[in-house]
Amino acid sequence: MTLELRCGDVVTGCEGVVSGNTEEEVLTAAAAHAAEAHDLTTIDPATERALVAAIHPV
Repeated sequence: MTLELRCGDVVTGCEGVVSGNTEEEVLTAAAAHAAEAHDLTTIDPATERALVAAIHPV
């Protein structure tokens, strides 16, 4: 099953979408997206919880 995270579900206005086969893959892709699109080098625990909550199957 493929999992997906739409960045806009966490960051208003962002149209980025990442996916993977596991939660870990999605979070790794989300971290790369955050670095590239939002200039974030670290993700705080509250944001990570929000990201995990926004992951859904497709």
